[in-house]
Amino acid sequence: MFFAISKIEQATHHADGLQNPQNSSNPMVLAVYRTLMRTAVCSVYSKKAFGEFWDGTARKTIPKGRWTPEMKTFARQKVAEAPRPPFIFKLTVAGWIFVLLVVAFFGFMTYNNMKPPIPPSAKTAAMEKAPAAGDIFFGHFETYKEKGNPLGIKTGYGWFRVNEVTGEDFYIAKGKEMSKTHKPKDQLNSSNFETEHMPLKLLEQTGYNLRFKSDDGLTEVYITDKK
Repeated sequence: MFFAISKIEQATHHADGLQNPQNSSNPMVLAVYRTLMRTAVCSVYSKKAFGEFWDGTARKTIPKGRWTPEMKTFARQKVAEAPRPPFIFKLTVAGWIFVLLVVAFFGFMTYNNMKPPIPPSAKTAAMEKAPAAGDIFFGHFETYKEKGNPLGIKTGYGWFRVNEVTGEDFYIAKGKEMSKTHKPKDQLNSSNFETEHMPLKLLEQTGYNLRFKSDDGLTEVYITDKK
């Protein structure tokens, strides 16, 4: 990032009535300065001015530690009389662009936080509801002979119907037409279901992605679509 500090001369004063502490025969000049800091986004003048005594013949500054009390009084007086800076703080073109971008960003964030939330669509609202008696879903089941042992697992893809809901128990019946391999839902019967149903508990719901599990942990039903 561009960054520079420079001394800007504000005024010069001949100190004819003062004695040069380094060479009494050489005249002195008091120069009054302000610092100007420039960056890519702004320019800043110092509020306080400061003075430097110069040897008029040697063209060198006189160290402040060598100043006499009279020199200090003279410098204090002339520094106080220094003209005001043209500005203290001023933005550059890049600075104004940066400020506008910051204002636009926070304005956008404020608007986003204050605007009312978009009401969910009818489909989204329906997906967030817990399954109810009579709902028909498409998915697959997995039934284990032994909990945690994949050997002998039985699977089936098809339609399921929620026959009854009692507390946390969902009584779900499998469709009469179940496929051992995945098939498109339109190719399977979604109207006829077995008379027996199994009590399952809902473990997970993300939209129409539902996961049910039996109390003994041997049967799980995964739902992906609703009729």
